Amino acid sequence: MTEQELREYEYAVVRAVPRVERGECVNVGVLLYCRWQERLVVRTLLPGAKLRALDPAVDLDGVARALRGIEAVAEGGPAAGPAAQDSPGRRFRWLTAPRSAVVQPGPVHTGLTADPEAELARLFAELVA
Repeated sequence: MTEQELREYEYAVVRAVPRVERGECVNVGVLLYCRWQERLVVRTLLPGAKLRALDPAVDLDGVARALRGIEAVAEGGPAAGPAAQDSPGRRFRWLTAPRSAVVQPGPVHTGLTADPEAELARLFAELVA
């Protein structure tokens, strides 16, 4: 792979913070946006045992619903509601806006790749799975 083939992408880790006041988190997904492809992709995982270790009373169904919502907005289909009309870049910015909730984005980082799908798989394996 030559440097000419590499293109910039942005990504953020999605975290579950069962008790926001404690700040302890578990990585539950990765959002990856490629401006050069106008493409936003996401992969998520619900690690119930890890989340219960932080808070035995965690609402796993609520976390799962939040992850499905993130997936819907990232995909941009009818399930995304009004966000479906936005560009992938606008959806990425909305999904990565700071928030104080049980499911929240981490900081946005950048990298270089020639294959966004392979990069998403690598980041997911390294940071989440």
